[in-house]
Amino acid sequence: MEAKAIAAREIALAFGVPPLLLGLSGDNTHANYAEANRAFYRQTVIPLVRRTAEALAHWLSPAFGETLRLDPDLDAIEALADERESLWRRVSGAAFLSDDEKREAVGYGRGPSSPRT
Repeated sequence: MEAKAIAAREIALAFGVPPLLLGLSGDNTHANYAEANRAFYRQTVIPLVRRTAEALAHWLSPAFGETLRLDPDLDAIEALADERESLWRRVSGAAFLSDDEKREAVGYGRGPSSPRT
């Protein structure tokens, strides 16, 4: 049984999956399950999705006659909701930023009626 747990842990680490997510005992490198889940998305899933999107965009670009860009919607990832909420709270409370600067800080770009400077 212990050999299976060690093998599962090694395989998980090779694929960038925190062993805590597999329910293996003795792996307390992350403070809790939620932190391990966030780390899994930030360090494994998102980079893989971005590389895949870049390759797909590169492959599709000639068919459309222009350079395409595909970006994942990180706001849709439930595991990162706490980080997103924290960012929104900090940006909303920054009175020294204009509305357009706040939009850019959270990744939405300037408003449609705002001129670029």
